[in-house]
Amino acid sequence: MSDNHSEEHHEEQHIGIRGYLGVFGILVVGTIVTYYIALSDLDSSLFHGANTLVALLIAFFKMSCVMLFFMHVRWSPRLVWLSAVGSFFWLAIMFAFTMQDYFTRGSGVFGG
Repeated sequence: MSDNHSEEHHEEQHIGIRGYLGVFGILVVGTIVTYYIALSDLDSSLFHGANTLVALLIAFFKMSCVMLFFMHVRWSPRLVWLSAVGSFFWLAIMFAFTMQDYFTRGSGVFGG
């Protein structure tokens, strides 16, 4: 056996300090926007649950930034990408089950 293996050797890439600070800035702005969205009443002006939907969309975007850049998924092999995409599908399934339960509740103690 020789030391020259036929497997791929990929060199790890990073975005540098400026990139990390840019992603950090995006996360801070996302947090501030989420705070101001929570203070506004989108439920009465748009539709019931609009505040939650907008907050979840912002959280999803922030989660994507953290996964791609801070966890280095952006530069990872395909298997890691497959795991990340699979986790998004699993999260979507869990949200779908939760929203299905939420929207089909009747009036009562826990009803809307």
